[in-house]
Amino acid sequence: MTRHCTALLTSLLLVGCMNSALAESLEAALAKAAPSANPKVIALAVHASQCKALNDPAPAQRLAVIDYSRPSTEQRLWVFDLARRTLLFQELVAHGRSSGENLATSFSNDDDSKSTSLGLYRTQAAYDGHNGYSLRMQGLEPGFNDNALARDIVIHGAPYVSADLARSNGRIGRSWGCPAVRPEIARPLIDALKDGQLVLAYYPDPQWLSGSRYLNCK
Repeated sequence: MTRHCTALLTSLLLVGCMNSALAESLEAALAKAAPSANPKVIALAVHASQCKALNDPAPAQRLAVIDYSRPSTEQRLWVFDLARRTLLFQELVAHGRSSGENLATSFSNDDDSKSTSLGLYRTQAAYDGHNGYSLRMQGLEPGFNDNALARDIVIHGAPYVSADLARSNGRIGRSWGCPAVRPEIARPLIDALKDGQLVLAYYPDPQWLSGSRYLNCK
């Protein structure tokens, strides 16, 4: 091996190690910023965002993580500023009515399923629709969430997302598959996430965990 090739290989290995260290430190920083979140879920979300950034000319600046393994009565949505490594929001979030009652256990990418879809999303523009100020999301994972735009799966505010309802009914209300949030925080949360940010909807579903291109890229 020539001296030039050896130097090039050494440089590549150093870059790889630096990227790995950066990802690990980001995982640790976000887990510290959101101590109530499952650090393993945060790690998966960071890995997916790093994978998406590999060939992205405009990497996301913010990342939302939804842990649908938790009941709807618990705060299970976290929004992070990736550059500052800070927590911006920690919120209740609805799942689809066909996905379950208080616990979501069933997920679908099918039209008219009224179910939540798992996987990584990239946000698009905000708009005013029949649910008020809303945010379109492009599903990035074929077979898991790539029908999101056609299904109108959007982030929006909904009065049925409420701590009072959670206490009185044993669950919050459910959507037709959208990750709906409290009306009071819908606009600032959407403004933080619009225009090319990332959202990861997580559940320990074996098919998705093994089949996701973003969870399994090297």
